[in-house]
Amino acid sequence: MAVSETITYTNTSPFTNTPDQVNRTMETSIERKKRFILKDDAKTERLKDKHETTKRFKYLLGLTDLFRHFLDMRSAKDPALKKLIRQIDAEQRAQGSSTKKRNGSGATSRRRKTEKEEDAELMEDEEHEEDTTVLTESPSYIHGKLREYQIQGLNWLISLHENSLSGILADEMGLGKTLQTISFLGYLRYNKGIDGPFIVIVPKSTLDNWRREFAKWTPDVNVCVLQGTKEERNEIIKDTILEAKFDVLVTSFEMVIREKASLKKVAWQYIVVDEAHRIKNEESALSQIIRLFYSKNRLLITGTPLQNNLHELWALLNFILPDVFGDSELFDQWFENNDDDDQDTVVQQLHKVLSPFLLRRVKADVEKSLLPKKEMNLYVGMSDMQVKWYKNLLEKDIDAVNGVVGKRDGKTRLLNIVMQLRKCCNHPYLFEGAEPGPPYTTDEHLVFNSGKMIVLDKLLKKMKEQGSRVLIFSQMSRLLDILEDYCYFRDYEYCRIDGSTSHEDRIAAIDEYNAPDSDKFIFLLTTRAGGLGINLTTADIVVLYDSDWNPQADLQAMDRAHRIGQKKQVHVYRFVTEKAIEEKVIERAAQKLRLDQLVIQQGRSANKNTAIGNTADDLLGMIQFGAKEVFENKAASTDTDIDEILKKGEEKTATLNAKYSALGLDDLQKFTSEHSAYEWNGENFAKKNNDGGFTWINPSKRERKELTYSVDGYYKDVLQGGKSTPQPRAPRAPKTIHIQDHQFFNPAVKELLEKEQLYYKKTINYKVTAADFEGSDFDNDDIQKMRKEEQAKINKAVPLTEEEEALKQEYLESAFSNWSRRDFTNFVQHCAKFGRDNYELIAEQYSNKTADDVKKYSSVFWDRYKEIDGYEKYIAQIETGEKKAQKLVTQAKLLAQKIKQTDAPLDNMTIQYPPNNSKRIYSVSEDRFLLVTVNKIGLMTENVWEKVKAEIRRSEMFRFDWFLSSRTPQEIARRTNTLLLAVTREFEGPDALKRKRDRKATTTSSATTENTPALSRQGTPALDELSSKRTSEEAPETSEAPAVKKVKV
Repeated sequence: MAVSETITYTNTSPFTNTPDQVNRTMETSIERKKRFILKDDAKTERLKDKHETTKRFKYLLGLTDLFRHFLDMRSAKDPALKKLIRQIDAEQRAQGSSTKKRNGSGATSRRRKTEKEEDAELMEDEEHEEDTTVLTESPSYIHGKLREYQIQGLNWLISLHENSLSGILADEMGLGKTLQTISFLGYLRYNKGIDGPFIVIVPKSTLDNWRREFAKWTPDVNVCVLQGTKEERNEIIKDTILEAKFDVLVTSFEMVIREKASLKKVAWQYIVVDEAHRIKNEESALSQIIRLFYSKNRLLITGTPLQNNLHELWALLNFILPDVFGDSELFDQWFENNDDDDQDTVVQQLHKVLSPFLLRRVKADVEKSLLPKKEMNLYVGMSDMQVKWYKNLLEKDIDAVNGVVGKRDGKTRLLNIVMQLRKCCNHPYLFEGAEPGPPYTTDEHLVFNSGKMIVLDKLLKKMKEQGSRVLIFSQMSRLLDILEDYCYFRDYEYCRIDGSTSHEDRIAAIDEYNAPDSDKFIFLLTTRAGGLGINLTTADIVVLYDSDWNPQADLQAMDRAHRIGQKKQVHVYRFVTEKAIEEKVIERAAQKLRLDQLVIQQGRSANKNTAIGNTADDLLGMIQFGAKEVFENKAASTDTDIDEILKKGEEKTATLNAKYSALGLDDLQKFTSEHSAYEWNGENFAKKNNDGGFTWINPSKRERKELTYSVDGYYKDVLQGGKSTPQPRAPRAPKTIHIQDHQFFNPAVKELLEKEQLYYKKTINYKVTAADFEGSDFDNDDIQKMRKEEQAKINKAVPLTEEEEALKQEYLESAFSNWSRRDFTNFVQHCAKFGRDNYELIAEQYSNKTADDVKKYSSVFWDRYKEIDGYEKYIAQIETGEKKAQKLVTQAKLLAQKIKQTDAPLDNMTIQYPPNNSKRIYSVSEDRFLLVTVNKIGLMTENVWEKVKAEIRRSEMFRFDWFLSSRTPQEIARRTNTLLLAVTREFEGPDALKRKRDRKATTTSSATTENTPALSRQGTPALDELSSKRTSEEAPETSEAPAVKKVKV
């Protein structure tokens, strides 16, 4: 293998072992397991990687001052990071001063170097020179040959590793990102002696593809696939992963979430995430779980690094480098700029920030052998049936179509209309009852009732004649059902993949379609399920039957055929229903694609306001587009020749592309902000004067249709004669009332409701059958007896009298039917937390309850709580909470009293420690600070321990105290509770503990003699005892109160 002069090794053959490889080969299974499994938790292990962190920061600070800005903002909140940055600056200053001393300073000091000085300088350069690897040809450990741009990508990944950086490989889809990643992991194995553990997290649909690619390019690598049932996964985890019997683990996003507990235990060298735009939302479960894993480095693979806005790009950068890109608001503010004059500066800043971490190349630039794909929008009309359904959908919610919707449910209503209209544009048979039948037949009506199907039918005939093979993508799996019937009708061989296709069937379908001399003409796929990780280069025609809201999903679908290995020209036909909502959908897609081009491919910045979203106004504009033509019954002609349709589509596509390709970032911002939702046919109705009158979309006129009578029906009507007698309306069933014990209904209401139900059953002639007792344990004789008794009740039932009806309403109104079970459990929790009589504070925790509501409910609750099933646990919860609260009040008072005794508590406060305190790990000054800070913040304050931790990090006293600064809020709470226990003992005396035990024994004894403890409406008595619970920092309690030792500084 040829390498450049800067390379530090000479042989990459997998059969010639490096020293590291020899050591790895000789290591035992116990040693390997020790290397693979974490000794501590991930957070602790990360603290040990100080050398890599320092190396990474040095490299970034040497690139541009922009990273200085991000790191300074982060270090202002993180003392440890601030200390590390200072060390790096000090080292760089020392290096700079030594260079100046060696070279002399000032113009007057210029002179020729002596031999000794030059030798010393060369020696120093060699000692500090970083290892740099540059490959110039395909490495020998790959069973194949990399293309030139793939070698460049491999070199880029190697440079990231050498500088302790993570990165985003964002090459356009189809350029071999999988192969570049496998080659890089092979480089780590064969040249650096790092054979794992690596984890590759991929979509479920690409699991088998990754396994095959590893077997093809680096067959020596031991790949484990984590998938299957729970029992199978447990076996893999137990026998393979935890035993370190693998090099690379390939698993899906879903398995990572399910098996996070086991995967967190592994000391991953690299975490590789394929289709990394899945973690663009940093709040998602997947994104948060992967962040918990320890890893030396991370690599994200995505062909679509930006799909909507710049925040998604920040989420990816935050994942690969959280210690630099930790604040999204800071990132957005840095690149947010509304000043047109400074746009070039912003562009340069973003380019400098992205260049070290993100590699993005497109096929047109690097893969000359692959012909560019030709995209064309085919604009089709609607059939008469589609026009009818489209009109009915608009009329169904005409107020929403005209923009008369409320803010709360407006967008939801509009989204529903949009979804239904898009279904109509695809095929009216997607609606229940639209298809003629029964009997249902598979014939020409499948085609002529949809404008898209008419064009598709013509297109497929043309493609079949010229020997092409076709991929058809749709978002709707039910549309694929219709297309399956069409393929059967036209006798076209096909395969199908959608979201419900099993993994095994998916692989079989792909292999069958790609097989040599395959007779499969069409492959039906859903856009989302079939657009990831599939290689279908045996097809050269891609039909997008409908467009995805996210244009990147459509691009992924196209690139199933347009990728390395394709030998033909790929043609992409996107079906668009003319003068309908779909025209606006593809306009949105064009805007998003232009945004991606400006931000990623050209290093342009996107203002956060340029996110192309679907607001209510956007949706309304889409719905209204073309609606006028529909109500005027302007159905388009569908008899046009296919060549004419292609010619017209090519012209309109070129116009649309020209419109958006010329837009810059500022134009795009202006376009999105000035676009009117009320634009119809080139007119902006929102800008018209009100006195001119606003043109509403009126529903179509009702058409009176002449009924067609059958002969039998005619004579039936004549013979019957006269007017038919109207049928009496069936009695309305009484409203069902769900009675719950916590709502405290009057017990008599159940009897009234049952009486009402019985009479209703009598009015509808209800008959009790044995089926009503199904599932019971009674024998047939008992069931028959009970059936007769129940039927007798119904037969004797009488309606409620006026007095009973009024009494029922009174009982229903007096109950707390608006208190749900959740409201009740929250009431119990709030009583335990704030005290049973603190109505104001309890009411503040509800969004729909006032203090009077809480007081009224509380009064009834304490009178009738025994009616609630399991009331003992609720009462115990409240009393326990009140005791804890009272204990906190007592401790807070004693602590305040203790601190007032000393003028300078941080310096002179005395703490009485137990005599067995020799192993105490906190210093006296740390304990004093904890007590003083808790007193200052307040023991009853919300999140008190988080606030104490924040005070520790802000304090100059503990700036270099790593131990206290690294304590968690839970550890701070445990230590402070121990100190509060000591303070309380100091005031209450050494016999307090013994008195408490005596009271506890007495209470327990008296409780056993009573069936139910007496409960009072008054609060729990003031507590003057302490909890007997001891933390791990204290010695075990003895029967005698221990003597105390005073420590004073």
